[in-house]
Amino acid sequence: MRLVLIWVCNALALLGVAYFLPGITVDGFLTALLTALILGLINTFLRPLLILLTLPVTVLSLGLFILVINGLLFWFAGSILEGFEVGGFWAGVFGALLYSVFSYVFSLFLPVRE
Repeated sequence: MRLVLIWVCNALALLGVAYFLPGITVDGFLTALLTALILGLINTFLRPLLILLTLPVTVLSLGLFILVINGLLFWFAGSILEGFEVGGFWAGVFGALLYSVFSYVFSLFLPVRE
């Protein structure tokens, strides 16, 4: 049940990002649900591989290159999904940052697992 609540919170966070950033558009709540699912899968499988491959650059940049990876993955999700559009690289970076903040804030309101 908690996983479904996290999924819905991430979809709401995505709608919030689309509301606040002009370079990101989401067609509706069902599109936001699908996008949240795809972003979760991308962050589960593709992100660790990219972080491992770019580890020297990440260490040299003191971890700031992870922001670039997050922005590129957010932009990638916008390019493969219908109804979810990311206007460019910087929109992807700021969208990924805002999406993380909104997801964290929404997750604070979820019941704690015992």
